[in-house]
Amino acid sequence: MQQPAVNVMVKAARAGGNILLRHMHRLDALNVVEKERMDYASEVDGLAEEAVVKELRRANPDYAILGEEGGAQKGNRGPSRYTWVIDPLDGTSNYLRGFPHWCVSIALCEGPEPIHAVIFDPLRNELFTASRGSGMQVNERRIRVSERKELAGAMLSTGFPPRERKRAGAQLKCVGDLLATAEDVRRTGSAALDLAYVACGRTDAYFESGVQPWDIAAGILMVREAGGRVCDFRGGATGPVHIETGPRHLVAGNVRIVDPLLKTIATSGYLQAFS
Repeated sequence: MQQPAVNVMVKAARAGGNILLRHMHRLDALNVVEKERMDYASEVDGLAEEAVVKELRRANPDYAILGEEGGAQKGNRGPSRYTWVIDPLDGTSNYLRGFPHWCVSIALCEGPEPIHAVIFDPLRNELFTASRGSGMQVNERRIRVSERKELAGAMLSTGFPPRERKRAGAQLKCVGDLLATAEDVRRTGSAALDLAYVACGRTDAYFESGVQPWDIAAGILMVREAGGRVCDFRGGATGPVHIETGPRHLVAGNVRIVDPLLKTIATSGYLQAFS
């Protein structure tokens, strides 16, 4: 049985997803802005976030909110120990091009740590949920990370965020080194779905730099609850996700894959690109 908070989050995610589905056939008419170089948002991002926030506020008006579009917002009574962390459309570039891979991501944090998570893929009607200490589910079916024991034959995923292009050479060197052993490396365009896919065993591990708290808050909990490990490129803690702390680097995977992946990130020179 899902936690009451998860039920609220599911309702909110579906509300945001419905907005996205209604607008996906009029993409040419959307007002699109370039927030940073090659980093886009559209009016539908804002509309979806409004729908999500409306449902969350209705249930818990005193909780704080951190949204990709709306930024940080206090609860009705000021600061709160609980924060909703929202990405109303993770995979905006995919969405705007009609590429069918994007989602709504919502996490509820107690202090700096996510305690409940929902990622909703409206196109596939796939609902990924997790609660701290209760495991991870896909459409209410319990599931875990893959059982692969080594990088050999692994399916990995990564991203090339626009704000990280100065490190692209180092990242591509890392990808090349990984492909000497791994089966393949995917780049899907949605960090939230990448983490959900690691959690349910569709890929063995994920790594990316330049991700924001709203990109990863829900997915971090899902990987942990599915039996996986999440850390930064140095193997350390991922840091708080209830506040906007800026871009960071992240590795997630089953526990046997993460260490050899971290080693390749270091030996390829990719880690040194952050010093």
